[in-house]
Amino acid sequence: METTPTSPAPFSHTTVLLHETVEQVLTSPDGVYVDGTFGRGGHSRLLLSKLSPEGRLIAIDRDLEAIAAATTGETRITDPRFSIIHAAFADMREQLRERGVEQVQGILLDIGVSSPQIDNPERGFSFRFNGPLDMRMDTSRGESAADFLARADERQIAEVIRDYGEERFAVQIAKALVARRAGGNPVRSTDELSEVVARAVKTREAGQNPATRTFQALRIHVNGELEELERGLNAALALLAPGGRMAIISFHSLEDRIVKNFIAGHSKQVVDRRALFAEPKPLALEAIARIKPSEAEVAANPRARSAVLRIAQRTTTPLPVEHHKRRRAARGEGTDEAP
Repeated sequence: METTPTSPAPFSHTTVLLHETVEQVLTSPDGVYVDGTFGRGGHSRLLLSKLSPEGRLIAIDRDLEAIAAATTGETRITDPRFSIIHAAFADMREQLRERGVEQVQGILLDIGVSSPQIDNPERGFSFRFNGPLDMRMDTSRGESAADFLARADERQIAEVIRDYGEERFAVQIAKALVARRAGGNPVRSTDELSEVVARAVKTREAGQNPATRTFQALRIHVNGELEELERGLNAALALLAPGGRMAIISFHSLEDRIVKNFIAGHSKQVVDRRALFAEPKPLALEAIARIKPSEAEVAANPRARSAVLRIAQRTTTPLPVEHHKRRRAARGEGTDEAP
C-alpha cells in the first residue's frame, strides 16, 4: 500500500472556473488563504500570483499524487508563501490550528474527482479505461471499491448505488454483483464492473454510458465525499474571518444541493409564524454569487459543463456556541470548555 508521495503521472488537467474562483475568493492580497482541494494546483498557482509578499496560501489534498505534484519534479511549488498538507479538507480547522492558524481570509474547494485521477487507469475512477477497481482518493488508507463490493450485502450495495448515483436500476445491479460474487468471481476491475452494469441496466440514457451512475456512486461512497463536504463547510465557516469568503465548485446535484442548503441556512432569515415580530436572527454568511462556466469554457473543456461555483462571505456575526459544541462532539471531544 502506498504511504509516501510518488512522482506525479503525466496527465493533463484544465482547471474549471479558474479566474472566476480566484477573483471571487481573493478579498485581501495580504491574507491567509486555503485551497482545500489542490489537485494539480491551478487555482493555487493563480492565487499565489495575486498575493502580496505578506500573503500566505495553505493547500490541502488527500491524494498522494497531488502532494507529489506540489512538492517534486518540474511541477513543484517553491514559493515560500506556499505550503501543502496531506489530509482531507474536512479536517482543515484542526490541521491549521496545529500550525498556529486560527482564521483565514478565504477558502476554496473544487469538489469531486480531477482529470488526472479520471485519466489514470490505475486509479479505477473511469469505465473508459480498464484498471483495478480502486477509486480511493487517498491510496494510503481506506477500503477500495472492489473491497467494498467483495464484502457488502445486496441491500448495502443497492442503497449506495441508488442514493449516491440516483440509479433506478440499483437493485438489479446489486443482485447481479452479488450473484457474480457468489459464483466465485467478484468484480475486481473497471471493465468487469462495466460489463455487469451493462447487462443489468435495461434502458440507457442517450449519450451516457450505463455504468456512469454506478461509478459515481461507488466513488462517492468509498471516499465519503458527501460527509466530507458537510464537515468541510462547517470547518470553513469556523475558520473564515469577518469579510472572508468561501468559494465552492461542485459538479453534480448531490454536492451542489449540500452547498446551496448550507449557504442558505446561514444567510437567509426563516420566518417563525409564531413570532412574526421577533428580531431578525443574526446571520453568519452572506450569499454573494452563483456562477456557471461560460459557453467558451465549456466548448474548450466539456468536463466543465456541469460545474457550479457558489460564493459566500462571512459576516461579523459570532458563531453560536452550539456550532462549536457540535463540531467538538463530532470529533469525540468534550463540549464543556469555552468555544
